[in-house]
Amino acid sequence: MRTVLNRSRNGVCRLLFTFLLASLGGGAAQIATAQDKQTIHSVVLRVDAPRPKPISRLDLPPADLGFAGGALATEDNQTTGRFLGQDFVTTNIAVPPEQALEALETALADGARYVVVLADGPMVVQLADAAGDRALVLNARAPDDDLRNANCRANLLHIAPSRAMLADALAQFLIWKKWPRWFLIEGSHPEDTAMADAYRRAARKFGGKLAEERVFEDTGGSRRTDTGHVQVQKQIPVFTQRASKHDVVIAADEADVFAAYLPYHTWEARPVAGSAGLRPTTWHPAQEAWGATQFQRRFEKLNGRFLRPEDYQVWLALRVLSEGATRTGSDQPDVLSEYILGDDFEIAAFKGEKLTFRPWNGQIRQPILLVGSRVLVSVSPQDEYLHRVSKLDTLGYDEPESACDLGR
Repeated sequence: MRTVLNRSRNGVCRLLFTFLLASLGGGAAQIATAQDKQTIHSVVLRVDAPRPKPISRLDLPPADLGFAGGALATEDNQTTGRFLGQDFVTTNIAVPPEQALEALETALADGARYVVVLADGPMVVQLADAAGDRALVLNARAPDDDLRNANCRANLLHIAPSRAMLADALAQFLIWKKWPRWFLIEGSHPEDTAMADAYRRAARKFGGKLAEERVFEDTGGSRRTDTGHVQVQKQIPVFTQRASKHDVVIAADEADVFAAYLPYHTWEARPVAGSAGLRPTTWHPAQEAWGATQFQRRFEKLNGRFLRPEDYQVWLALRVLSEGATRTGSDQPDVLSEYILGDDFEIAAFKGEKLTFRPWNGQIRQPILLVGSRVLVSVSPQDEYLHRVSKLDTLGYDEPESACDLGR
């Protein structure tokens, strides 16, 4: 599916708007003529790897996952771009993993200079390496911590939060609640282990204690029919029986095998957090603070459904590019990348504060929402956690901890 939004420009409005931007300090607020017209061509590349169906049918991914957020961002970008002689073009591509590199080459040959990727960590690295200096790649899904450390790339920015950021956000809240003793249950898949490691790191960082750790083995089968409520009601209590004294159960279940069954089924009456119960995320349909209601309604009107984290992350990625293009007056990836990672960049994203990037690893700083099924419970970083540069740097790997060396 290809989305191209072009709108006619009004010369008088353009002059007034650029004058306003200049008065506010916009470095790229220059009068654009027809000869100055720039096209900022982005592609949203979603790599659809085979996955079992989720436990709950409420979690079935929509066909336009991610692309819907890109459509709203392109509308938003055009609102500003039409006054500055900038045309924002977004192409959406969904392919299986074996076709991802070919799809990237086709997009670059068609003139795309910016690639927003929805894929797992290894695929993100492959695509960034294949793009090289031909395009700026923005990771909108993969949470892998190594992409922000030893496996980082100079042409790769991260819009999705890392596992460390998500774990730290939850850990801060649990310590604030004075729930320091954690019963950690991790799945048997590699991504589950990676998330469990992030929680172990967060416990060391913020003073949590892992009272006990257990592994829930995935034995295969149909998760939605073979583990009905009767069996779950018998299995989960037995699995969690005789655990060491704990305040909260933390589930590391990125593969979506067991975590959704934990609430109300644990042997002891304890809250559940992590992959079920209280969850750290970038976005939630219940988020209404800081002007988010209007944002949510615009998305729902355009797409006929609620906004999901992947939609938000693609929207944010394209808005970051627009802000860079608007402020610099350029459509060149190296110019935008330098500005985006610089001290002058900031962007509003309906989270109560301006977002900026960590120049040492290309990760966007952002608050993490802690949500239940229907409400926003809290937002991290918690007020009690301070930092010499930004409180947001209490989430994830800070600069002294980073193994990423991009020479910036």
